[in-house]
Amino acid sequence: MAKRSSLSIRIVEGKNLPAKDITGSSDPYCIVKVDNEPIIRTATVWKTLCPFWGEEYQVHLPPTFHMVAFYVMDEDALSRDDVIGKVCLTRDTLVTHPKGFSGWAHLTEVDPDEEVQGEIHLRLEVVPGTRACRLRCSVLEARDLAPKDRNGASDPFVRVRYNGRTQETSIVKKSCYPRWNETFEFELEEGATEALCVEAWDWDLVSRNDFLGKVVFNVQRLWVAQQEEGWFRLQPDQSKSQQKEGNLGSLQLEVRLRDEMVLPSGCYQALVQLLCREVKLGTQGPGQLIPLIEEMTSTECRQEVATNLLKLFLGQGLAKDFLDLLFQLELGRTSEANTLFRSNSLASKSMESFLKVAGMRYLHGVLGPIIDRIFEEKKYVELDPSKVEVKDVGCSGLHRPQTEAEVLEQSAQTLRAHLGELLSALCRSVRACPAVVRATFRQLFQRVRERFPSAEHEAVQNVGNMDTPASRAKEAWMEPLQPSVYQGVTQMKDFITKLVDIEEKEELDLQRALSLQAPPVKEGPLFIHRTKGKSPLLSSSFKKLYFSLTTEALSFAKTPSSKKSALIKLANIRAAEKVEEKSFGSSHVMQVIYTDDAGRPQTAYLQCKCVNELNQWLSALRKVSINNTGLLGSYHPGVFRGDKWSCCHQKDKTDLGCDKTRSRVTLQEWNDPLDHDLEAQLIYRHLLGMEAALREKHRELSAGTETASVLTGCGEASEDRLAQLLQVLQDLQEAHNCSPVSSLPLEPNYLLELQT
Repeated sequence: MAKRSSLSIRIVEGKNLPAKDITGSSDPYCIVKVDNEPIIRTATVWKTLCPFWGEEYQVHLPPTFHMVAFYVMDEDALSRDDVIGKVCLTRDTLVTHPKGFSGWAHLTEVDPDEEVQGEIHLRLEVVPGTRACRLRCSVLEARDLAPKDRNGASDPFVRVRYNGRTQETSIVKKSCYPRWNETFEFELEEGATEALCVEAWDWDLVSRNDFLGKVVFNVQRLWVAQQEEGWFRLQPDQSKSQQKEGNLGSLQLEVRLRDEMVLPSGCYQALVQLLCREVKLGTQGPGQLIPLIEEMTSTECRQEVATNLLKLFLGQGLAKDFLDLLFQLELGRTSEANTLFRSNSLASKSMESFLKVAGMRYLHGVLGPIIDRIFEEKKYVELDPSKVEVKDVGCSGLHRPQTEAEVLEQSAQTLRAHLGELLSALCRSVRACPAVVRATFRQLFQRVRERFPSAEHEAVQNVGNMDTPASRAKEAWMEPLQPSVYQGVTQMKDFITKLVDIEEKEELDLQRALSLQAPPVKEGPLFIHRTKGKSPLLSSSFKKLYFSLTTEALSFAKTPSSKKSALIKLANIRAAEKVEEKSFGSSHVMQVIYTDDAGRPQTAYLQCKCVNELNQWLSALRKVSINNTGLLGSYHPGVFRGDKWSCCHQKDKTDLGCDKTRSRVTLQEWNDPLDHDLEAQLIYRHLLGMEAALREKHRELSAGTETASVLTGCGEASEDRLAQLLQVLQDLQEAHNCSPVSSLPLEPNYLLELQT
């Protein structure tokens, strides 16, 4: 039984942000941190105080995380980005919102004394003395301290205060992972109420020392325990008055925490088999559980349930059958073809999820290179006359401002070219479309033609009504694109005709060919540095290569089309972690720790272009290696340069590591492998929530069909699907109750900490 925690995050928009630029505006973006670890960066919205992002993420985390923070930043091209403000949500806050936190939150000022991170390793003892007992505090080490200096590190020391007396450790220069191993003693009077305070500071020669965090202990509890040792999370200084929410603006967020206790696979077998039988029976099944589930699922939950069911059946090879069942149900209650998939039905939501799960890789492959190039070109485009920015054009000395008409015409030409290129690439990609997607569209096409056989309904919904008068541009300034849109409609109709023209044998052949391939989990350009001997590790020594991660190996090539060479076998990966900024002068470097064919430990350092790419690669590497044997529990976030580690200054190269690995921190991606047990658990939890309604429905059906069952002989329990479902839910509930509940592991010595 495993506990899995995940955060669903939607960063919607900001409003009334302060102006940070001399133009009276800002260029805002958001950074999301979990326990001070940056995991997400949104796009920058230029020149606005009311930005809209609408970006969604799902992050998988260990159940012990404490806080998620949203920092709103102002991007600057020539200087360091400005911090506008932040919103913090603790785990405890999210737990009190089981349906998720949703709404506007005021941005608060970022106080340096509150920006603390990391943990400190302490040993506390009550030891007998000649006159009275003594309190002994051993300061052993710390990890992941906040870097306060411009070199990307800190010069930490620890100050221990008790009963009016203060003692300090030595200063460890240029390290966020210091080791002290120093011990201090204080006279301890029985019944004393004074608290023991352990503070970490960054030493500065010229300016005042920077606060790194503190831990406060209740000495009375220590009297009882006598001795305690462990890692303690550093806390901010809350003795100062709280920062007031000024006029920093607001941020609209949707954040939901989900904790799931996932049982072993065998526990879900009965539920999965029952649902699969329902799909195989189609609309002729005696129980028709799928329509019943749709009927009893609220509109707000329907998308989530549709996604879970779709993924479950996709893993069982029944996605096409499941969708066909929904098509028939949708068509049975639809009188007009143009209203198909317009409601929030289970069919429309499941089809949406299916196209994302089964078709996203295809779309990325076909359209991704074109879209990447469009963004790299960074051409200015604007069709709305009220938003046109007039810029200078021409050679040096011959500059003249563009007229508004020139900007509009150039923008229209650019958009027409992009639209034509995208449509052409899509129309040429029929053979690249996944067989299961083509077969599903063929099935839908056939069902619609059976239900609406007249010629006017040949194309499903007339390709989204694009060729009807309703498709005319809502804004007059969109008219220049209308000819391209009409031409695109013709192309899309031809594309759909070819797409659904697939025979069953071709479908099977394509699926068989696909099963023999190992599709890439992630691929793209990275910069690599592999350590060899004592050669200096410099950022200039990184070499750009094209990398591809599959379920077998991490490979590289000089170009995307070049022959690939395996760098690391998947089974040999021991950890994938970030490298601290000071090691290479970049915060976007990761390390892959692995063993070579001889079993010797090796490390490959890979530099990414941004924080999002870094976290996506780390996430992909962690997910494909999660079941490897010999995964590391600790690692060095620095590099071994010269004769010591740059992070903790230890001189033993084989030292176990000064920081803990984060193998369970991953981002949910569209191409993630299906997690059958988790999907089954999510479906079970949803069905359990409507168990009372299902039982009431069963009583109604039983009372209404009792006579018919006697006459037809169809009343046996094996045929009563709803009764079987209720029994399966009861069995799963008992399995959850009987399994040892793995509660959240508390931090060591949590009870000794003074709750402030």
